[in-house]
Amino acid sequence: MSTSIDTRCVQGGYQPGNGEPRQVPIIQSTTFKYATSDAMGKLFDLEAPGYFYTRLQNPTNDYVAAKIAELEGGTAAMLTSSGQAASFFSIFNICEAGGHVVASSTIYGGTYNLLAHTMAKMGIETTFVAPDCSAEELEAAFRPNTKCVFGETIANPALTVLDIEKFATAAHTHGVPLIVDNTFPTPVMCRPIEWGADIVTHSTTKYMDGHGAAVGGAIVDSGNFDWMAHAEKFPGLTTPDDSYHGIVYAEKFGQGGAFITKATSQLMRDFGSIQSPQNAFLLNLGLESLHVRMPRHCANGLAMAEFLSAHPKIESVRYPGLAGDPCYELAQKYLPDGTCGVVSFCVAGGRAAAERFMAGLKICAIETHVADARSCCLHPASSTHRQMTDAELAAAGIAPNMVRLSCGLESADDLIADVAQALELA
Repeated sequence: MSTSIDTRCVQGGYQPGNGEPRQVPIIQSTTFKYATSDAMGKLFDLEAPGYFYTRLQNPTNDYVAAKIAELEGGTAAMLTSSGQAASFFSIFNICEAGGHVVASSTIYGGTYNLLAHTMAKMGIETTFVAPDCSAEELEAAFRPNTKCVFGETIANPALTVLDIEKFATAAHTHGVPLIVDNTFPTPVMCRPIEWGADIVTHSTTKYMDGHGAAVGGAIVDSGNFDWMAHAEKFPGLTTPDDSYHGIVYAEKFGQGGAFITKATSQLMRDFGSIQSPQNAFLLNLGLESLHVRMPRHCANGLAMAEFLSAHPKIESVRYPGLAGDPCYELAQKYLPDGTCGVVSFCVAGGRAAAERFMAGLKICAIETHVADARSCCLHPASSTHRQMTDAELAAAGIAPNMVRLSCGLESADDLIADVAQALELA
């Protein structure tokens, strides 16, 4: 039976049987008992379904991952310990030493560092391209050893919107998948798979959890990318895995299951970046109200952006849902029902004025967090990027007077009033 995304948020993933718990059960156990060694051996050979150690898989996690797969329209999914782990696993699952990645330049700073520095030390190079690059500029970024393309639906904190179809077309022309981080819109506001993305990732810490309770990440496979058609590019999926008795993932688990099975049986086995069952339980509670919360976040974000754009003490505002924003047209295409609750703006008067504004806030809390039920605010120049000079900030694309405001679920009037009184102090 086909259901709406609202119903999938509430009831997807876990379907209890007669007399079973109505709520997703927390299987808080490291290990699982079997009657014979042969039965357990079949699990280690990937010949039978089941669980043997929570470092790899846990039933609670799998129930919640299945819900996220349903929401995104994918065939398989897995949870990770954080959004960073999801980004790393999604790329490293198909790209090893000697490989190359094409990525949008405005992605989250932690992901940029992961690609530009940490994965570079592992022998994986990345070419960064502007999200608004021309088709020709995007084409020029590819190399014979390119393994994937990576971008964010809405970049954090740049708030640029990815032209998913453009990047998907380029990726598929070169026989590689497009990976899209869909953290800010969530599948309620945008489903990248419907626009050509092959793999979707999330920091579930943000809107999916929505209450600042549990760090986590997720990876969803669309099941649409044909690994065997490009077998020479992805030997990890298309040639025998000696650590699992010569299994060829793309053959044994098919187009819709190979990617997540390999990421679980290899990467989760070796790196152990599992989400705790307790965190998965909390995540599921957040997912059950995601379809109700996201429209409110978007409405508050738009109301705040409109207020700020008309305020004399604001130099500039970035919000993709705001008419006149550089990404407005793309947002209307990919996110017609709303974008997110995050607004970036520059306070007139420079760094000192921005700091005075931050000190004057009463409802909006100063936090490094974002995308939460409670509104939170960050001034990068005096916090996350405080070691940089103004010149270094400019080179990084961050103005000394820029503020990132994540509008929560409070009254929009109250949030605007709080920002207005703080601006008077700036």
